[in-house]
Amino acid sequence: MKVQVLTTPNCPGCDQVKKYLEEEHVKYESIDITKNPEILQKYFIMSAPGIIIDGKLEFTGVPGKKELMKKLGKQ
Repeated sequence: MKVQVLTTPNCPGCDQVKKYLEEEHVKYESIDITKNPEILQKYFIMSAPGIIIDGKLEFTGVPGKKELMKKLGKQ
C-alpha cells in the first residue's frame, strides 16, 4: 500500500495527519504541493492535506484518525 500526503508549508492539519500515520507506523511520502504543482493537475484539491492511497485521492482536509485507519485497513 502506497500512502502519500499532499502538504503545504506551515499546515497544522498536514502535521496532524502525519502524526496519525506515524503513531500507527504507516509509511508515507510527504509531497509539498507548492514545490510540485504538477500534482495539483492530477489531484485537484482545494485544501491541504490531501491523502492519496494507492493512487486514489481518498481525503482532503483532516479526517478522523479512526476513519483514516479504517481506510488503511488498520482497525
